[in-house]
Amino acid sequence: MKNYSICMIGFGNVGKAFAQLITRKTKQIADEYNISFSVVAIATGNHGRAIDHTGINLKKALEISAKNRSLDELSVISTPEGILGFIALSKADFLLENSPVNYETGEPAITHIKAALSNNMHAVSANKGPVVHAYNELTNLARASGKQFLFESAVMDGAPIFSVFREALPAAEIIGFEGILNSCTNLLIEKMGDGSSFEEAVAYAQSIGIAETDPSGDIDGWDASIKVAALATVLMGIPLKPQDIDRKGIRDLTPRLIQQAIKDGKRWKLVCTAVKMGGKITAKVSPQLVPPSSPFFSVNGTSSLVVFKTDVLPGLGILESDPSPETTAYGLLADILNILK
Repeated sequence: MKNYSICMIGFGNVGKAFAQLITRKTKQIADEYNISFSVVAIATGNHGRAIDHTGINLKKALEISAKNRSLDELSVISTPEGILGFIALSKADFLLENSPVNYETGEPAITHIKAALSNNMHAVSANKGPVVHAYNELTNLARASGKQFLFESAVMDGAPIFSVFREALPAAEIIGFEGILNSCTNLLIEKMGDGSSFEEAVAYAQSIGIAETDPSGDIDGWDASIKVAALATVLMGIPLKPQDIDRKGIRDLTPRLIQQAIKDGKRWKLVCTAVKMGGKITAKVSPQLVPPSSPFFSVNGTSSLVVFKTDVLPGLGILESDPSPETTAYGLLADILNILK
């Protein structure tokens, strides 16, 4: 049985969920694919780093993390101070890049992925920044290195969006898409519609891990915009940055406005759109009132929906219900298995 080693950059909610997932699916993966995985390196921003080329004990790593201790105690060798040296020293087959997203530049994730590809590793990421800011560069580097760079979890967690067009829909040209791509704002709007204040809705979203300590990336539409940019860049072939998108968040949506819309039989949603015309893409993120006839009307809670219009399929929708770190982790695992396949 072939064993593949993994270096993880980031061990937050998604990283921990990935560790639990590959542990739970060890037997299934062995039976179906005749392979196994070992995590040989984990680097965090504030809770230490560890390298063990025989495989880090993931149960202990999860226990240490839960107790807010440093992962340094699991390292069997001294680790370099620089993250690039750490990646190289891991000698892993795969890099899982899950550092926090940088909407403006995509760094330092881009540099991490370059280091992996240059050190004979495949790169898999849930980070939207590298997809938007360096997709062509990283894809070309991967090709030149004989490796792959995949990122299914960058948009809608584990739902197969990029892979559907890459593998199942050859030669389909996307003309445009429309969707609800930010689960946090969808939940906030729903909570305010149920009577919560804006502050109470944000606190609830933070308590269940949907909103960050600083939720401005969601509230001001940056997360939705960078997802639109990722879809446009990869699937429509025209590089787009979040700064290029006509963006408006939900700060002006008050509970009163949201509740009045419900009384009128409508709902507010943060809707993302992109249309390709004449070799250019016009994209927008903004709150919109949607009627019951809209496919977005019944997209509740943290669910997401995107509807594509192509030259061969006039309407193709992909719905993801109630995502979690576990669904994002599955997207990472799916990318790894698809690379090996």
